[in-house]
Amino acid sequence: MSGAAPGGLGVIIGIDLGTTNCAVGVWRDGAVELIPNSMGHLLTPSAVSVDEATDEIMVGLMARERQSTHPTLTATAFKRYMGAARKTKLGKKEFLPEELSALVLARLKADAEAYLKEPVTEAVITVPAYFNDKQRKATRRAGEIAGLKVERLLNEPTAAALAYGIHDLGDETRFLVFDLGGGTFDVSILEIFEGVIEVRASTGDNRLGGEDFNAVLCAAFVKAMDGKLTGSDPTLVERIKVSAERARRALTEAAEAVMAVTWKDQTYEWTVTTDEFETLCAPLITRLKEPVLRSLRDASIRADDLKEVVLVGGATRMPVVRKAVTKMFGRFPSHAVNPDEAVARGAAIQAGLKARDAALKEVVLTDVCPYSLGVEISERLPNGSIRNGVFSPILERNTVIPASRVNGYSTMQDNQRQVVLNVYQGESLNVADNVYLGQLNVPVPPAKAGQVPLDVRFTYDINGLLEVDVHVPTTGHRHELVIVDNEGLSEAEIKKRREALALLKIHPREADANKAALARAARCYEDFLGDVRTYVAALVGEFEAVLEKQDPREVEAAREKLLKALDGLEGETWL
Repeated sequence: MSGAAPGGLGVIIGIDLGTTNCAVGVWRDGAVELIPNSMGHLLTPSAVSVDEATDEIMVGLMARERQSTHPTLTATAFKRYMGAARKTKLGKKEFLPEELSALVLARLKADAEAYLKEPVTEAVITVPAYFNDKQRKATRRAGEIAGLKVERLLNEPTAAALAYGIHDLGDETRFLVFDLGGGTFDVSILEIFEGVIEVRASTGDNRLGGEDFNAVLCAAFVKAMDGKLTGSDPTLVERIKVSAERARRALTEAAEAVMAVTWKDQTYEWTVTTDEFETLCAPLITRLKEPVLRSLRDASIRADDLKEVVLVGGATRMPVVRKAVTKMFGRFPSHAVNPDEAVARGAAIQAGLKARDAALKEVVLTDVCPYSLGVEISERLPNGSIRNGVFSPILERNTVIPASRVNGYSTMQDNQRQVVLNVYQGESLNVADNVYLGQLNVPVPPAKAGQVPLDVRFTYDINGLLEVDVHVPTTGHRHELVIVDNEGLSEAEIKKRREALALLKIHPREADANKAALARAARCYEDFLGDVRTYVAALVGEFEAVLEKQDPREVEAAREKLLKALDGLEGETWL
């Protein structure tokens, strides 16, 4: 049986919503089953592109293939801006990060429904462990806009640990998940005992991933050109990025790689060795160490106490990263689970748990609060002055959730009649450096400073819902606040946005593979010169002629012929 939602209202799927690629899976017949997209691939690029002439929206590989040829009409890596008001203009339309993510999620939902042949109503979506409240709520909104019920967001390293540790449930063990993806970095320490998978600590860096290693190569390439490639033309920038991505992947298996960019009828080349790349990446490798050390400190665990270090995320394929991890722990890391699939597999297992699948009834998964949660207070200094804007944590980071904690406070001024309680999330002593979540105004009876106590209780559940309960013992009154993102959407607004997105012209599923092939051919045409360019043009003409016949078998054969020819030109297969 598939992971059907309780009550038989549809299937629950697990989604790895990645910065670079996404994957979707389902738990059925006692195992995880990853779902291929319309092109038969398990990975769908997190890319959205708009055809300016027709307003058609392209999602996935066909969009990514247009990135270097239509940079102002294509968006990638928008996951890094989740929770921000930053808008991306594609053609005539502007999109928030969650709206771009919603387009990707809607495509994954359609792929899953086509594959499973039944409606998909709900999803477990993974997020970086270090995503804050605004980023998590934005991810949930993206799912809702895509037509998915999203009751559970699952931390990515926790999902990976679930995929990795499900076979060790009978043993007692500890391991660390080192999750370096395209745009984010997470570390989690987990402990397994008596069928329980318990997260002991989660830390990370939301601005560190494979994209940053690409950026290092881009900067080095431009510098090596010694002023020959200047300016910020979007097309040039994207071509350099594509070349950097190719070089980084080539360095995974080769001692050196060549970055080559064709611009204004000239080709510029630069060779980089693995040693040079390692030197260029030294500052990034240093940044990888701090979250690892923090997670060990928070979990009160020594590196020697870990059974294994598990690598997750496509960027961990880089030898420079594996070498750094080996040095950190004095042992070789484990990569038994496919690093590109581990998170999606864990999300599918969690979907099975949520569907109460009998095969998973003995599994218990706990998680932690990724950031400290607290309130803004004022402190009276020894000289009598008052320091405002001080952060007072109530729920410390890496507290096992669900959890409830209470702290006591009191009034600061004589005859004070109200306490303004500002709620924040973060680790800084100064609230200005933390994330503001909400405010609660609490009436208090007038009295001398310090004589009116307040008990402030925070209750945080596994779905990220924070309830603030303030008790004033003097009056017996209680005041409550459920934290809601100030930039959140009402149900009516979500419905309105869904209707607006539905009006966009999404290209039919059956033409996805053909669009991607043509987009790739267009990129190849711009990448090469001379006879090769003429050859690519002839290939495109031949394929388009077959498309006009609308015979599926002929189209498929012609597409395979075109892709094989492009593989021969580029010397690689993209997916």
